[in-house]
Amino acid sequence: MSVASRHVMATGVVIGALAFTLIALLIPVQKFGGSKAAAATAPAAEDDGAGIQSTAFGPLTPQDRDFVRKVRLAGLWELPAGRQALQRSSRPAIRTAGEHLIEGHTQLDRRVMEVSQALGMEIPNQPSAQQQGWLDQMDRAQGPQYEALFVQLLRRAHGKVFALVAQIRAQTRNSQVRALATDANNTVLDHITVLEASGLVDFDGLADAPPGAPSAPAPVPAASSPYSRPTK
Repeated sequence: MSVASRHVMATGVVIGALAFTLIALLIPVQKFGGSKAAAATAPAAEDDGAGIQSTAFGPLTPQDRDFVRKVRLAGLWELPAGRQALQRSSRPAIRTAGEHLIEGHTQLDRRVMEVSQALGMEIPNQPSAQQQGWLDQMDRAQGPQYEALFVQLLRRAHGKVFALVAQIRAQTRNSQVRALATDANNTVLDHITVLEASGLVDFDGLADAPPGAPSAPAPVPAASSPYSRPTK
């Protein structure tokens, strides 16, 4: 074999090895770094079976619709909770939190009604069974127990939805849903701040409870999320 032939063969081997290495590097990226991996870390949204819909404001996904419904559900139990706080507590920090809940969710509920109408969506008109259970539990509590229960339930609820709001805001391609997520982010952060200002948040309880299970000074019914949809 001539020197030239050996040179050509060696060059071909090197090129082949580089190509094989490149393929080996690309395969794991495509297999593990794509949408399946992202879906594994994303909170599960309830699929209403309507698929991705085309709207004048951009694609509307099942996750988008689930988010809009959860924002509506938030107001359906947190607005009554805020009113209850004004009626039941004389502690200034609790009354302030109640006022912020009422103001924030009144505005946010108005926005979610506008968004749902623009997108042609149906939204809930009553809280879920779990949410009604939390309201009933606060009804039964008295004095300091009520105040601690109110703060812990509401702080946990807002903490759970905070991550969802950020995810929707970052991922949605629908301008109406994106604007609602921006409004919800501001409202949720404000409510977290005033609830924590009460000094009654049990942060250890928030961290130690299993994902989706509410933590409170008194027993609370287990649930998938404080913002879960009502059972049919």
